[in-house]
Formats: sequence, C-alpha cells, structure tokens
Amino acid sequence: MSLDATAALPDDDAPTAPPPDTATLRAVAAAVREGLFRPRKRLPAWLLYDRRGSELFEQITELPDYYLTRTERAILAAHAAEIIEAAGPPLGVVELGAGTASKTGLLLTALLARQARASYRPVDVSPAALARAAAELSRLKRLAVEPVVARYPDELGFLAHPAGRRLVLFLGSNIGNFDPDAARSLLGAVRCRLAPGDALLIGADLRKPPAQLLPAYDDPQGITARFSKNVLERLNRELKASFDLARFRHLVRWNPSASRIDIYLESQKPQRVRLEALDAELRLRAGERIHIESSYKLSAPRLAQLFAGAGLRLERSWYDRARRFGVHLLRVPPPRSRRPGLH
Repeated sequence: MSLDATAALPDDDAPTAPPPDTATLRAVAAAVREGLFRPRKRLPAWLLYDRRGSELFEQITELPDYYLTRTERAILAAHAAEIIEAAGPPLGVVELGAGTASKTGLLLTALLARQARASYRPVDVSPAALARAAAELSRLKRLAVEPVVARYPDELGFLAHPAGRRLVLFLGSNIGNFDPDAARSLLGAVRCRLAPGDALLIGADLRKPPAQLLPAYDDPQGITARFSKNVLERLNRELKASFDLARFRHLVRWNPSASRIDIYLESQKPQRVRLEALDAELRLRAGERIHIESSYKLSAPRLAQLFAGAGLRLERSWYDRARRFGVHLLRVPPPRSRRPGLH
C-alpha cells in the first residue's frame, strides 16, 4: 500500500474527541485566516496536536527511524539523578510541550528520591495528552500534578512565580520547532518569568547528515503522513472545511542553508476548499504547498549561542554516545549589578 493511500484511510477505532472550547475555536480560526490566505501558505505547528494528532505523534515516537525520543529517553535514564543533583533540589517542575510526559517520569522519580514531595505542572495544547500524563504519573504518590492547557509563547501565565526554586523542562527537541529568533525570544520570555537560580533543561537534536534525518519525518508506514494530514481533518471538523485528504501529499525537505527539516502538505491538483465557519473559499494550485512544521538541527556551538542570546547560562550538557542528541542544563543568572559611580 502506498504512503498516500495509507494516509487517506479513516481510523474507525479512533475515539471521538470532545468539541473544542470557544477560545480554542477562535484561535484555530485566527490561525487559518492568517496562514492560509497569503501567498506562502502556512499553519502553526500547534494545530497538529488535537486528540488524534497527539495519538499519532505517540505512534511516531515508537517508529524505528524516529530516533529522537528513545535517544533522549536513554540519556535521561542514564543521567536522571545527576541532572537533578546539578539542577539543585528542592525543585518544583514545569514542562513546556509536555505531551504525555512519557520520559519525564525518569526525572520526577529521581527528584522524589531527593525531596519528600514535589509539584509538576505539565503544559500542552492537547487536553487528551495531559490527561494521559496525569494518569501515568498518578503512580508517584508524593507528586502533585497540575496540568495546564496553553499555547506558548502567547500564554505564559502558568509561570507565575510560586515559592521555591523551579526547573523548567523543554524536552523532545521542541525548541527546534521555532526558528532561532523565535526560540531566543521564547527562552528570553521564560527567563524573565523565572528567578535567579531557577533552571531550564532543554533537549535538542543536533545537525547530522540528511540521510539520517529525513527518515524520521517520512516513515514508510505512512504514520507521519497521517499525522500531517490530520491537521486538515481537524479543520474539516472544527471549521466545517471541505479538504479532501487524498488531494494532498506529505512532503519533507532538508533545507541546508537554514539547517532545518521543512514539512509541507502539497496540493496534487488545482482545487477549491470551502471553509464554512470562515465564510471563505481557499484556492490552491497544483504543486502549491502549505508549510506545517519545521525542525531546526543546530550544532552544539550554535545552540550555545542561542542560549546565551536568551540571557541563560549553560552549565552542563549530556549526550548519547554518537552525539546525535543533547540535553542541556541552563541557569537563570543573577542580575548584573551596576558599576559604582554610574547612574
């Protein structure tokens, strides 16, 4: 069966998702208005992560060619106690883009070995993924789990300062989904909401030959294609759109000058798509692309520059043996003191 044929099959076993709230529908509509009715069409990556999208992404993380999740998990499994020690407990933990928090339990278990109780605030755009995370982590009886549905960097109120030192997690190479300027701005905005001495732990995939990178985003089973096309299913459901998934191709390209993977949905023929909720019609040419996601693959020196540009101090890094992936501990430094006599 071809990749596109697999992607077009309905999933009869998929559970019916509850309807999104009004605020989410407004955000979806605004993103589509801003992104699809322009010469270079694009959709924000957070639209990929509705309930079904989150389920498909979990399947992707188990694929043989998708090395990122298991490589990062292996690093955390080998160094969790060392990472917590370096971060400096006692800690409260916040995680951006937590998903189902499948790897985070390694760090939280190590943390609870060092302190009697802990709080964990997973943040994600998918309520279904957060529900799974909370259920999985319920086995840690001394852990208070406080899930937060939010989109960042637009919504950072969940970082309102509680008592005590914090560790902010940003795992899964999620930082790579932002272009370097946006990543710097996001990390800077997070830093401004933390206190000196708070820490961040960031997992980041490293640049490597395209032959190693591309299969992770375009598997022969077609699961990544189904994940990409699911965003159109979401728009069909939530905006009463008329996208025909069979008329689109999941397309992955390596951009060497920008050092990133780019993912598109490419229209296979001229078509018109009605979006009833927007009272609008979208016209697409044959070969026209909708950009849905990028994943930057930076070198270790460029990552260090990114962290420094956000005002964060890089303290420690842990890598797998092949140095394909790194986990980096950053610290919010104390404010710079003024030089005497200068005002």
